[in-house]
Amino acid sequence: MTQFAVLDALLGGVYSSGVSVSEMLGWGDTGIGCCEGLGGEVLVIDGEAFECTAGAPPRRMRADETLPFVDVCTLGDSPGKALRGVDLAGLTAAVEARLLSRNLFHAVRIDGVMARIRTRVTARQEPPLRPLAEVAAEQIETEVSGVAGVVVGFWMPRIYQGITVAALHLHFLSDDRQVGGHVLDVTVDDALLRVSAFAQFALRLPLDADFLSHELSHGEDHRITAIEGGEPRSSPND
Repeated sequence: MTQFAVLDALLGGVYSSGVSVSEMLGWGDTGIGCCEGLGGEVLVIDGEAFECTAGAPPRRMRADETLPFVDVCTLGDSPGKALRGVDLAGLTAAVEARLLSRNLFHAVRIDGVMARIRTRVTARQEPPLRPLAEVAAEQIETEVSGVAGVVVGFWMPRIYQGITVAALHLHFLSDDRQVGGHVLDVTVDDALLRVSAFAQFALRLPLDADFLSHELSHGEDHRITAIEGGEPRSSPND
């Protein structure tokens, strides 16, 4: 799998440049990311990128649009597991039961009907760019019931927290292309779960002046967990 930029840059308000949709699609057919200026959430499904923003339905992105952060892979074929009547905790447990190893990266795709799903998008930022925590504090949430769609995302090893989002990070897009965004909560009615493991992680970094001039240092586990989900700062196994 391939990632452009690092999460700690977004936390520090460093996201003034990005990778083009056309270049990103050369890295894979499945993924998640964010829009230019943090102006929404992105899903990559079957080789197409969709933008979920405030004030308008999701739409397919143009090849020349840019993403300041994205994770993408070629999903490939993997056995599916039926999910019925599971909440977010149950979904997380089902994903983690199918991990090849907690030290590998895993792509996740869920196709089916969501009994209930709550998503968020963030509003586009203009310079001076604000840190992600401030932007997410003003997020726009939407909750719908009985909607068919696809959930895509990744389960990332804990040791990469700050580079990316540790544990499970999911985005949703409805089949009718009317609702989408970062998944805050979900109850699955009837769906098929697929999980694919990856042992290679390619990290591509921005080269704009803003990124090059800001030295990043990770110390934001608690904020990442609050904003994006993922594993807590400590656990009984520490």
